[in-house]
Amino acid sequence: MFFEPKQHTTATKGWIEVICGSMFSGKTEELIRRLNRARIAQLGVEIFKPAVDTRYHASEIVSHNANTIASTPVQSPLNILLMQTQASVVGIDEAQFFNNEIVFVCQTLAEQGKRVIVAGLDMDYLGKPFGAMPELMAIADYVTKVHAICMVCGDLASHSFRKTVDADLVLLGEKDSYEARCRHCFNEGMKATKSRG
Repeated sequence: MFFEPKQHTTATKGWIEVICGSMFSGKTEELIRRLNRARIAQLGVEIFKPAVDTRYHASEIVSHNANTIASTPVQSPLNILLMQTQASVVGIDEAQFFNNEIVFVCQTLAEQGKRVIVAGLDMDYLGKPFGAMPELMAIADYVTKVHAICMVCGDLASHSFRKTVDADLVLLGEKDSYEARCRHCFNEGMKATKSRG
């Protein structure tokens, strides 16, 4: 069970929560769970995602377990500031696909007294910090790192191993293109990939 911050009683207190981990670790599932709980508490909720992420649905956020929640796709993180209203909770999925403006956006929302819940990959397919996620984790009030199960050995997994040879940093895909791996199995896979290349 994850620690979930409680809504502060002072309406002017905002904060940032980051949910991070590898692919298939349940980041989006946890984001949806927290947003649904905020709705049950009758809090105003707004949800955004990068327009580039159309894997499951153009506008809904969809977890690997097929749970969904309506969202607004945006091209730029700055659009979030323009589109959000009086909601007290703002959810943002796949934050690694946004540029560094997402950090400014999250800080601005928190300073406006909003609870900001951000989910994203902390590492790319090379095992390196992904996009603005490291900075978001550094400025966050709460960070939850979730883990998948290694598809090679069954241990806890924290890496997203790309099974294809595509070298683009952003490659939208699912189990056909990626699998979760522990550090050891990820490194072994990277060595094998380099020896073939």
